[in-house]
Amino acid sequence: MAKKPIGPVRRAFAPWENPQSVPFIEFRNVTKRFGDFVAVNNLSLKIYEREFFALLGGSGCGKTTMMRMLAGFETPTEGEIFLDGQPLAGVPPYRRPVNMMFQSYALFPHMSVEANIAFGLKQEGMAKDKIDERVAEMLRLTKLEKFARRKPHQLSGGQRQRVALARSLAKRPKVLLLDEPLGALDRKLREETQFELMNLQEELKMTFLVVTHDQEEAMTMADRIAVMDAGRIIQIATPGEIYEMPNSRFVADFIGDINLFEAKVVSREAGVTRLAVSEADGGFEIETSAETQAAAGDTVWYAIRPEKIQIALAEPDAAPQPNRIRGEVWDIAYLGDVSIYHSRVGDTVTIRSTVANRTRLVERPIAWDDQVVLSWGRDAGVILTA
Repeated sequence: MAKKPIGPVRRAFAPWENPQSVPFIEFRNVTKRFGDFVAVNNLSLKIYEREFFALLGGSGCGKTTMMRMLAGFETPTEGEIFLDGQPLAGVPPYRRPVNMMFQSYALFPHMSVEANIAFGLKQEGMAKDKIDERVAEMLRLTKLEKFARRKPHQLSGGQRQRVALARSLAKRPKVLLLDEPLGALDRKLREETQFELMNLQEELKMTFLVVTHDQEEAMTMADRIAVMDAGRIIQIATPGEIYEMPNSRFVADFIGDINLFEAKVVSREAGVTRLAVSEADGGFEIETSAETQAAAGDTVWYAIRPEKIQIALAEPDAAPQPNRIRGEVWDIAYLGDVSIYHSRVGDTVTIRSTVANRTRLVERPIAWDDQVVLSWGRDAGVILTA
């Protein structure tokens, strides 16, 4: 039985859950070296047809090198890459059913929007009436009809981005590669364009592979995300699984905000694990229902997201209990929709909690130097051993 995905589901689409599914793109034990530097290290990956897949990681992690190998701009040092069941070794970039949209957009400044979109089709020798039909379709899909005769310098950043996208899609590649596609846009336009890309990908029923260092971008658009570090894939999962069930401290710390506590396993019984957090991390106890294979005495890390922690003004007669600790508000950030509290526990430990500002304040708000109680449920965090 396929497991139920964690987090919101954009569409009923999860071929990776079916062992009978055949990957559309496959990297098999691929390594890429540049001299002594290993950019991609013995990496294997399967991507399925019509998937919106994201490679996410910091600079130098190998994500762009992977994309360039798929496009044919780089050659693997070892291993093989397959597309639609066919090996790509020796196939030049212009023979691959792949198109790449670069961060710089690389538009021809002397050409109009429609001429930029038509350029690749003319190079292929397509008939003029077919070119006109395809260009009209791309202008409609990217909402650029009224800008068809403008030059790139007469367009906004978001409009230039859509021209580059239309040009990349015009040849109807089997796979569209997007290299940091929204990096040049302001935040609001970037958010709008993310949803436009998702809708466009679903309408065209194409496979999209996006490379990004922007966690929010990957979490918004992708069906699955591969988190990369030092040429390796650390975790592949849906956005909800990556966020709620990271498989390591690296992923937990890389995706979103997290509180991480080093702890010793005290006991495991009746589905509840008791942890003793080290003195360096606050010296308190935690009870959790999170799954773990760790045994009593093992060192683990307890990870909990700030929004899972409730914060309230302390009550002098509050009875001590598991997952309920006292702290002092050290810093506050008011962001409009949420407030972020940094509370000191002990002399050095700071716990971060996030509170949604659902209503206008009618009671005294929690303020700097207030004594507070921080609490969370047994199911709020995860136990990490790596």
